[in-house]
Order: sequence, then structure tokens, then C-alpha cells
Amino acid sequence: MKGDAGPAGEGAAPEVLALAKVVARLRAEIVDLEGVAATTAVVERAKGVLMARAAVPADTAYEMLLARAGERGHTLLEECWITLGRLASRPAAPFAPTPTAADPTATHPTAADPTATHPTGAPPRPEAASARRPDRPDGGTASRALPARLADGLATAHGGDDIAELLLRVLGAATGVDAVMIYALTPAGSLELIGRAGIEEALAARWRHVPPLSGIAAHEAIAGRRALWLEDPARDAHRYLLIGDPPERWPSRAWLPVPADGPATAAIGLLRTRPGPFAAETRALLRRAVRLCAGPLGPPERPPDAGAAVARESADVTAVQRVLEAVAGPAALLTPLRSTAGELEDYRIDAAAPESVDVAGRRGKELVGLRILETYPTVAGTALWEGYQETLTTGTTYEGEPFTYEEVNAGVPRRSVYSVRASRLGDRLVVSWTRHDTGEREARRLADMQRLGNLGWAGWNLATDTVTWSDQVYAIFDRDPGDGPVTLEELPGHLIPDDVPKLASAVRRLLSEGQAVDRQFRIGTAHGVRHLRIVAEAQTDADGTPVEVHGFFQDLSAQRGAELALRESERAVLLQRGMLQAERALAATLQDTLLPIPQQSLELAGLCVDVAYVPADRGVNVGGDWYSAIGLPDDSALFVVGDVAGHGLAAVGTMAQLRFTTKGMTVTGSALPDVLRRLNALLLHTASDPAGSATATMVMGRYQPWDRRLVWVRAGHLPPLLIRDGRAAFLEQPRGPLLGAAFEASYEQAVIDLLPGDHLLLYTDGLVEEPGEDIRAGLERLAASALRLLREGRYETLARTLAAQCPGNRDDICVLDIHVPEGLPPDARAPDDV
Repeated sequence: MKGDAGPAGEGAAPEVLALAKVVARLRAEIVDLEGVAATTAVVERAKGVLMARAAVPADTAYEMLLARAGERGHTLLEECWITLGRLASRPAAPFAPTPTAADPTATHPTAADPTATHPTGAPPRPEAASARRPDRPDGGTASRALPARLADGLATAHGGDDIAELLLRVLGAATGVDAVMIYALTPAGSLELIGRAGIEEALAARWRHVPPLSGIAAHEAIAGRRALWLEDPARDAHRYLLIGDPPERWPSRAWLPVPADGPATAAIGLLRTRPGPFAAETRALLRRAVRLCAGPLGPPERPPDAGAAVARESADVTAVQRVLEAVAGPAALLTPLRSTAGELEDYRIDAAAPESVDVAGRRGKELVGLRILETYPTVAGTALWEGYQETLTTGTTYEGEPFTYEEVNAGVPRRSVYSVRASRLGDRLVVSWTRHDTGEREARRLADMQRLGNLGWAGWNLATDTVTWSDQVYAIFDRDPGDGPVTLEELPGHLIPDDVPKLASAVRRLLSEGQAVDRQFRIGTAHGVRHLRIVAEAQTDADGTPVEVHGFFQDLSAQRGAELALRESERAVLLQRGMLQAERALAATLQDTLLPIPQQSLELAGLCVDVAYVPADRGVNVGGDWYSAIGLPDDSALFVVGDVAGHGLAAVGTMAQLRFTTKGMTVTGSALPDVLRRLNALLLHTASDPAGSATATMVMGRYQPWDRRLVWVRAGHLPPLLIRDGRAAFLEQPRGPLLGAAFEASYEQAVIDLLPGDHLLLYTDGLVEEPGEDIRAGLERLAASALRLLREGRYETLARTLAAQCPGNRDDICVLDIHVPEGLPPDARAPDDV
């Protein structure tokens, strides 16, 4: 063409001529491919018509078209157009060509064309058709009419979506199919959704690409070349990853592989919202429908002799590839591509060694199939291209000088230096090459390492008085590269004055004695003071005189800042630790003073009283647990166990306040409920001061020895445990809310008569509580432990033993065991006798 003659005509450069030929050839190939695609579509549609009419597979339909074309003197394409033309005209009489051996259905028009007019001249009655079950098509009519309608549609279908819509439209009412999905197997083993109908866009997008995973029904149908009928959703969900949102949307589904000459490469999914199995007639109809889709969904067929030609051409290539698999280093086999006039136009890579890598990073077999001028267009017209031609013509080995090749990939230029060697092998070339640009990559990696490590290298040549800095050193010193580097003699002048003496002395020893330097110093910059480190060593001559110094600078400012922050944090932690230790010591002293713990059991009002107190094993080990066991003026005894919320000095202070107030009010004769009401008011009054607000629980009892009666009250505390006659039971509790929780609080009292041998345990929650455990489990554990210890004879040390059985306690423990000795008679004296 005239428009193409300009760049490729007279006077054009060789590389332009070569590239012009490539462009022209690619254009011609595109035209040829378009023609092949059009021809293939016509052939496949005609095959589909014959497959439906004659109920024959794809191969037989193709042979029938060839036979008819030979008998009538037509080309294959002409015969296909004739077949499709008869389909479009839809004659009243069935199409009945001359019977041949290749057309066994020619003498049976109804079998060859189920769409023909009914023998009686009347179509089937619609009532009969509507009376059939949708999932059980009539074998005499639907099994012939539906495939024929499907074949008609396939003749004009374009792409997977058209085929899926056609399947749903034709088969939906008769088989109950509500959705269709068509998957194709990619060379990588994954599945691609190439057609869908009845599937919304969002669900299709989610399942458009399916990786090669196990448990995919479509993949298993293709790999096993067998139909999968999934009719039990619960069982199928355990074996397969079901498509749908939710998966129960289609309780029955079928996955059928599309038949092919070789391994199956596609599968069609037919999904139903109706549960239950597919009927036998339905299965047969669906199988036949999928067979009809084999032509439109299959690959274009090659001419009969194409396979043999390809096999002959690839025989030598396969042998060379096996040799290259064992070769170390990059190497490739190039096949020359010539025009019809015999002119060399390009080379194709037909084999490649595993270590072959090009400038774009393609490796090994990824290079196979690439064409040199298409892939590396700047090679055209170079010495390398001419060397290939000379080697191919004369057989002499080509060994070229190193050359630079640049390729722009995704907008990013890539440059590499190669040395290439080419030898002739038959009518092909074996090419090997060496890549010389590793130094550039290493330099880039070194630059990245310096940037990430915030360090840069430096060199001082003492003989020539030259200094070399890397770019990162200029950034570290905050220095303009236009000002040049700093000599070793000038280096101390950039330091903070306090750091000059030590570094100057180290530099003098380096220059005079060759002693290595590793020292930290500070410099002032426009962005503030920076903490740097220099590491350098000298290279000496034969006399031991330093002639060159090399080393690196590192910016330690961020590290130094982190160290200072860590020191400040450590200082704050030490200060806080000291304060906690002082508080702990003070609180422990106060507690020992306010709450002395007896070393042995007490005797009070004829009772034996065992006391135990164990502080928490972590934090400030003093808390608000407390007890009181005192005699009153009327010879009765007061027993109290309380628990103030929290730990530390505040809890100890509240504990002391409650303990002494309780003692004072009971000594003056106040009733126990009145004592709790006043204590509640006391804590609520202190709540106006945030530092003094607190809550507490408490259990308190007054024992009368003359009738062995215990009057007791509680304020939000756990119930006392009574052990009598080998049984343990918690006392029923009177009403009494937490102290310091509510202004309108009322408290009730309860009465129990103690008997000889009784043990009554008052305790705090630290004895029974465990994190994450129901409190009832802890109470049951306490009752069981107390009974076991009494059976073991631990009468006098019951409280201390129970407390010792709680190792690693997270809270304070306070236990009071009130024991009525055996045979103790009631005190005959009444209060008035005292």
C-alpha cells in the first residue's frame, strides 16, 4: 500500500525495514485470525444443528458435513452455510438429503429433524404438555423438541453468556433449572466463569475466578469427566464449597463436563431452587443439552494434517529443550521465521534453559514462543541482529562485544548490559548470553541499605588528598553536595565543642599510627544537634604509613532519643517503685499497730477463737480486710469480720475508722442494726471527699455466754459457715446492704443458739473467690475443706489452716473460727448479775 511505502521504502534504515515487516506481518495475521474465527463459528454452528437433528456427537457431525460437501462438490464452508440456510428457512417438510453411509439418519426424517411437522399434521396438544411434571420431561416430545430448539439457538449464540441464557430459556420450564453457570479451565488450573444466566452480578463477581482448590464441584466434574448430581445440601456442603448466598438457595444442582476430544476443559452448572433428585429423563435431557454445547464451547478444530505438521516441527525442539534443561546458565534456541519469498523476518524462541532471564524478568519457559523483534524491537539493525544473520548463513560462531539494551516495561525503563554468543544448529540458532549489570544492582542495594540504616560510606585518599562521600553522608551532615565532602582535618571543626578533644585525638592516631576509629560525637545542623558515629580504618603502604582511610558515618539521633526516653521512663519507674515501697512499709506498720494478729487461739467468753490473716501476694500487700474479737462490759463477746474495698493507705485508714467506731458503739450498748446504720452514714459522709470515699462489707455478732446465743447482722457480706455434728451449712442471712452504697439503708438481725462442739466461721471473700469462677463453687469448696480438716483433728488451727491452703491468693484473706468447746455449760450469770 502507498501509505506503508514511506517508512519502509527506498533509503529506509535497516532497523526500520525490519520493524515495518513485523508490523505488516502482524496485520496480516490479524486478518487471517479474523477469517479463521468467522469460519470456525460457521462450522461450529452447522455441527450443532446436525448434532441436534441426528443425535450424533461432534466428531460424527463434522464427518457428515465433510461427506455431504464431497458428494455435492461444495467446500466445507459452503455446505455449512447451506445447512444453516435450511435451518433459517424452516421448511414445512423435513430436511431429507440423499441417504449416505455417513448420514444414517437420512431415511428417518423425524429422527433427523424433531422440529418437523407432526405426522398427523397437528402439533402436540398444549394441555398434555402443561400436565407434565417440570422435572420429568416427556421422552417422546420434549426430549426431541428441546434439543432442536437448543441447536437452533446455538447456531446464532455468541459467547458463554448467550449459551447460558439459551440453556435457561429452553430448559428452565421443562427441567426446573433456575440458573446456569459455565466455567472454563485455565492453563494454570483455575476456573473462569465464561457464561451465566439467572445469577446476579454481585454473586457472579465473587465466583468469577476460582483458584485450583479442592472441594469445587465444577473442577471435580472437569477433572473426572463425569457428571455430579448434588441433591442433598446438608451432605454436599461437607464435601463441596457450594455456590450461592446462601448456599441453600439452590438445594439441587448438577455439574456436567462439556465433552471434548482430549481432556475436558469446561463444565456447565445447572442449579434449581426446587429440592429433590433429578429424574432419570431430566438427567438424560441435561446430558444431551450439554453435549450440544460442546461445539460452541470447544476449541477451534485444526485441519486434519495440522497435528502431524506440528509434531514433525517440534521433534527437534523437544530434544533441544531436554538438553537445555541440564545446562547451567542462560541459553535459548531460536528458529528463523521467513516470508513466503524466503526472506528472514524474525526469530522465535522455541526452547530456553531454566536460568535464562531477560531484562523484563521473564524466566525459563516464559520466554518460549516470544519473537525477537516483537519482544525486543531495539535489536533490529544492531550488530547483534547482523551477527545472527551471518551465523545462520555461514555457520560461523558469533561472539559480540558487550552492548546495552534498554526496555520500557509498564512505564519503567530497564537497562542491562549483555555479551551474546550464537552458534548454528541445523537451520536454527543456539544463543547464550552473559549479563554484566550486577554491579548496578549491587550499587542500588547498597544505597537502599545506607538509607534504611541511616548510614553512609566515606573514603579519604591521603596520597592524592581526595575525599569521596556517598549521597547518604551528605544527608547525615545536612550538607549541600555542591559544597563537597569534609576532609579528616576539617572534621573536628563541625563538632560540638565538648566533643572535639576526644575525636581530634582519635583522628590524629588514625592518620599517624593507622589506629582504627569507632567513636560517637555530636554536630550542629540547621535542624538541631545530631548524634553521629564514625567507624574508620586506614590502609597503609609497605612502610606502615597510612595512605587511604575508608569507613562510614551513622546517624544515631533517633537511637539516642530513644535511649534518653528510656532513661526517663526507668527513672519514673524507680521513683514510683520507691513510693510504692514506702507506702507499703507505712501501711504494713499501721496495720500491725491497728490489727495485731495473735500467734495462738484466743479464749473469749468461754469460746476458743482462732484468727488468720494473709495479705495479697502482689501489689501493695496491705488491704482493708480486718477482724475484731473483744469482750464487752456485760461479759458478752463481739466478733466482727470486715472487708474495705481497695488496698493501700486509704483502705487501711477506712479499716481503722470502721474498727474503732464499731468497738466504741457496741461498748456503749448500741444495738447491732443501729451500729451498721451509723457506719453506713459515716462512709457516705466521707464520700464527699473523693480521696476518702469507700465501700465495705461486714458481718458482726454478739455472743451471750449465759444462754449461748449469738445475735448477728451483716452488710453485704458472705454468709457465716456453721459446722455441727459433722455437717456444714451456711446461715440464712438477714437483710443488709453494702456499707457506703445508699443513704436509705436498713439492716436486720438474726439469732442462732450455739451448741457444744460447734464451729462458726466468719471470713472475707479472698478465701473463696477465684477469677472466672462462680462464687457458689468457692463456698462449696470451703465447706468441704472445713469438714475434712475437722475430721483430721485441726480443731484449734482451723482458721489458719484454711487460710494457708490458698497459695497465690490475689486478695487479702481474713478468717475467724468461733469454737464452742465440748461439755461447756451455759454461764449461769445473767447480764444483770455482772
